[in-house]
Amino acid sequence: MKKLLFLTIMAAFLLGACGQADKEKKTEESSTAEEKEVTLKVASLIPPMTEILELVKPELAKENVNLDIVVLSDNVQPNTALAAKEVDANFFQHVPYMEEFNRSNNANLVPVQAIYFANYGLYSKEYQAMDDLPEGSVIAIANDISNIDRSLSLLAQHDMITLGEKEGNYYTLADIKDNPKNYTFKEVDLLMLARSYDDADAVIMTPAYAAPLGLTPKSDALLTEGVENDFAITLVAREDNADSDAIKKLAKAMTSDAVKEFLEKNYDETAIPAF
Repeated sequence: MKKLLFLTIMAAFLLGACGQADKEKKTEESSTAEEKEVTLKVASLIPPMTEILELVKPELAKENVNLDIVVLSDNVQPNTALAAKEVDANFFQHVPYMEEFNRSNNANLVPVQAIYFANYGLYSKEYQAMDDLPEGSVIAIANDISNIDRSLSLLAQHDMITLGEKEGNYYTLADIKDNPKNYTFKEVDLLMLARSYDDADAVIMTPAYAAPLGLTPKSDALLTEGVENDFAITLVAREDNADSDAIKKLAKAMTSDAVKEFLEKNYDETAIPAF
């Protein structure tokens, strides 16, 4: 009788132990699965940047990356938020703009992946060709140093002005050595360029800011930049997280055939794939 009781107690103990082990194993597996799901906050501004992020969001979800798209209202916040670790990455800028932010703010942002070239162009509401712009015409350009460089480089590329040797990291208005038609340059905030279309004789801007005016580089620009430059719109992260699995998955998704087809179908040569 005592032996039977002992065996019964031992069986109950073993069953209980096995049950507890199974429970702990399931809890551990569930915890591991939860740990694998990562939320990735990415700051951006306007289409097609935001559209690309929305496009890849379902694909990232399949890989346990929850993409949280943070749409901001100006071209300063995405970098300040990234540097402050309020977001994990951003997607709105070219590398020279990022480099200038790093220099000015002692930041450590790094390029991860070039996504597309936003074909820079010069537009005029009144004139149909560069030769039509009168002497002394006012040309509106973005006021940050990297885009001043870009605007002047576009004009020099088409022999509208001549630039001297680049002394620092960027061309400035002081580097103009020859300005045959005495163009005057009006520096405005990047997000205000479209408004200058009505006031200035011409304005230099990306397709994203020309599009709301019904303008495209192919049909309306008097000059265009093309793809032989360093100004591709790029996915940017920080030195401390650029090599993380989540960022790598995002970069891979953003350079997929689906993204390339989306750009080619919806944005033609206004957003030329850089991959």
